[in-house]
Amino acid sequence: MEIHDKTSVSSAVGTAPDFIGNDGSLVSVLKTLLFFTILMITLPIGLYFASKSFLFEAFLGYSSNDSYFYAAIVAVLAVHVVLALFVYVAWNEGSRQLREGKQD
Repeated sequence: MEIHDKTSVSSAVGTAPDFIGNDGSLVSVLKTLLFFTILMITLPIGLYFASKSFLFEAFLGYSSNDSYFYAAIVAVLAVHVVLALFVYVAWNEGSRQLREGKQD
């Protein structure tokens, strides 16, 4: 029979309250991540189809093959904009939490 050390169990229980204090910031980070995930999925796809049918084919009169190409460029640019915004927001959120932590 093995004898389990009770000190390792009690030390693991002691670390749980540390995560409870960070619950508000964790929820904020998850909301930000969820927002940008939804934006990353919907914005490029929506811009692709909208720019293909309305901008390039209807307004500018491009052929179907040309409009595929240019609409794909618009979608790729939208992906890059969303990624840049996510990095900017994540960077500022991390520095804000650092400033708040230093004031305590």
